[in-house]
Amino acid sequence: MIGILVQLAISWLIIWLVEKGNLAVLGFYPTKKRLIGFAVFFFITAVCCALEFIMRISFAKEQWQLNPAFSVNLVAEGLWWNIKSVLFEELIFRGVLLYILIKKMGALKGIIISAIAFGIYHWFSQEAFGDPKQMFILFIMTGIMGLLLAYGYAKTFSLYIPCAIHLGWNLTKGFIFSEGPIGHGIFIQKQPQPEVTVSYFTFFIILFLPIISMWSVNYLLLKKHKQELLPKTK
Repeated sequence: MIGILVQLAISWLIIWLVEKGNLAVLGFYPTKKRLIGFAVFFFITAVCCALEFIMRISFAKEQWQLNPAFSVNLVAEGLWWNIKSVLFEELIFRGVLLYILIKKMGALKGIIISAIAFGIYHWFSQEAFGDPKQMFILFIMTGIMGLLLAYGYAKTFSLYIPCAIHLGWNLTKGFIFSEGPIGHGIFIQKQPQPEVTVSYFTFFIILFLPIISMWSVNYLLLKKHKQELLPKTK
């Protein structure tokens, strides 16, 4: 929590020094429209992410069970960890720096620069630096995600929708289905895992359909979203 407060303080200092503005450019104020948008984009993203595991159960015959260590405390810790990690990244890559880029360079250039930085960041956060193949794949995947998240901010000038998409994906994959950096979450795979061979076509459908669907549906919804005006800082 202290880290988030420090980020907010630094963000305020940057926007005040550069634009004589304040943190209103982050669009944190909870209006009805923003809260509904958060719920819709979170739900869509979570469903698309869960699709991967539904297909893995259906085609790869995986079996999942409720974590025997499931507890209210486990859920609270998992939620809080994911919320903190999402806020940390959003404040860096879709925060006041993106606002300044958009104002100084235009939305398109700002979005692209933000996405490139987001992709490069994951080389280090995912410990992929030094492995060219992994770096390339990770840059493409997280870079596209970065484009979507930055577009969400540029369209609304609020962090609600970028946070909703980011949290919906991370929470579902990393905590609900335990494929994140914090270990077992709500559901875990039964052991031993079945040895099932699927076709390359099925494998790529399982691997890419959920994330491509998430990118596509969220982008189309954002495209239809009314463009909000650039917040004034003076």
